[in-house]
Amino acid sequence: MPDPFADLLLRLRQDAGRTQEEQAEAINAVSGRDTMTRREISRYENFENIPTNHTISHIAAACGVPFEELQREAKAARARKRKGHANAGEEQDAVKRRTLLGGAAVGVSAAAEPWGRLAFALSKGAKLDSPSVVALIDRAAELHVQELSLSARRLQSTVETHLDAITAALPRAGEHERALTIAAGETAALAGWVAWDLEEHDKADAYYKVTAQCAATAGHPPLRALALTYASYGASTPKAKLDLLSRAVSDVRGHGNATAAAWVLGRHAEEAAVAGDETGALRALERARFAYDFADHTSEQAWVRFMTPYRMDSLALSVYGQLGRPELTSTADTAVNRLGDGLPDGGVVVLGDLAAALLRGGDVDQGAYVSRQFAVAAQAKPNTMGKERAAAIAASLPDSERELASHLRQFAS
Repeated sequence: MPDPFADLLLRLRQDAGRTQEEQAEAINAVSGRDTMTRREISRYENFENIPTNHTISHIAAACGVPFEELQREAKAARARKRKGHANAGEEQDAVKRRTLLGGAAVGVSAAAEPWGRLAFALSKGAKLDSPSVVALIDRAAELHVQELSLSARRLQSTVETHLDAITAALPRAGEHERALTIAAGETAALAGWVAWDLEEHDKADAYYKVTAQCAATAGHPPLRALALTYASYGASTPKAKLDLLSRAVSDVRGHGNATAAAWVLGRHAEEAAVAGDETGALRALERARFAYDFADHTSEQAWVRFMTPYRMDSLALSVYGQLGRPELTSTADTAVNRLGDGLPDGGVVVLGDLAAALLRGGDVDQGAYVSRQFAVAAQAKPNTMGKERAAAIAASLPDSERELASHLRQFAS
């Protein structure tokens, strides 16, 4: 007969909707070390081994249950193991009635999806201290940097595992509760962006909603702007996109938001150009560039790391190219010089906008050259935005570049 503690660990994992490998990854995310393995999780659940108190603290955080209660159950399990499993069956029903499996503590891990667990943690309002809060916040910032160089498929499990770790720690954040809530929202927004990139649109929407909940809980409007601006890429109509971006603009006013404001305003300019509002697009782009003069994308919010000068060039190219403006040529020259011979992290979108702009401006040779660079970069890091640009570039290439155009159309599909 299985031991009650082994059964408890099994049920906590299953309630969290994780495989044994995912459980190991969640525990490693909390501990900050890659020492837990799927095999060790299996040993615990088969009562071949009992975790140490140090490991139990990480399991408790990963599953969102009180450490003291899980430690108590482990202590009882050790006593049973010394006695050769005596009376294990008699205690089975008693264990199931305890707080860990019957009370509110399991609610954190009961939801099948990460955004559900985060929403539950936000609603608890408990304030218990957690020494890992600062490390969790720093890790959230690191993920936004990794987004520049990793594909959505490679990044998704890492982001969702980290969101689980933050969710587990949130009820015990104490004085760090607001900062951790903001980090949770930033991580949820990135999870939503990755989900959208993988065409999991319902999941993306759920993540964006919980990001907005984090923004409201923390009283941090720029976080809501992040969710709204990400969501604008997937909105169904130009009007819906502009409505989301208009709301986001109001959330990034004020000191310390220059980089975020530049991105949101640049996106507003981009969508206004697509909608044919030349005056609105040029005005928004001018405001974006003005804001970027005061920006420092390395020291503001964690999620603005992608908003480099290259990305600013990309937004301007997109606007001028869509409107057929004479500024396109000089902006393309600036972008080419800034890129140089290398390709920065996140440069796929920049190359795509640059190639499209050059082709629209009539510089076919340079446009085709950049299009080839874009094709290589997009293949190395495929994403939805890259696929959209591939289709646009393919439609603009001359007949002499039929092979390249065919390759880009195949990639886009």
